[in-house]
Amino acid sequence: MLTIERAMVDRIVAHARADHPDEACGVIAGALGSDRPTRFIPMVNAERSPTFYRFDSHEQLKVWREMDDRDEEPVVIYHSHTATEAYPSRTDISYAAEPNAHYVLVSTRDDDSTEFRSYRILDGEVTEEEVTVVESYV
Repeated sequence: MLTIERAMVDRIVAHARADHPDEACGVIAGALGSDRPTRFIPMVNAERSPTFYRFDSHEQLKVWREMDDRDEEPVVIYHSHTATEAYPSRTDISYAAEPNAHYVLVSTRDDDSTEFRSYRILDGEVTEEEVTVVESYV
């Protein structure tokens, strides 16, 4: 189960809406082993595509090194789908390389509502998980 603060959900959705019609992507880091997403890191979709995302390799290296220096890990890896449901594509599944991460997908295909879902992806196996949105972790 993913437990996430409403402010983080709002930031993910805002990033997805701002980058639409291209897919948006980013990470929410948290302390190693905490499973608590606390530091929002929007990233650039190097593909600038409405159907595919890829982290810029230089930016990703910088972000992952920064997480290492801060004793953090990627708790949430997120991206948006602009014309389809919030479900991982075959490409999304093949690129899922963080076994402990929650993979959040946001669909911006509907102007009036936003679909927000989370998955665990391990060895090509996709498992949807419950999302609990809290006002604060305290």
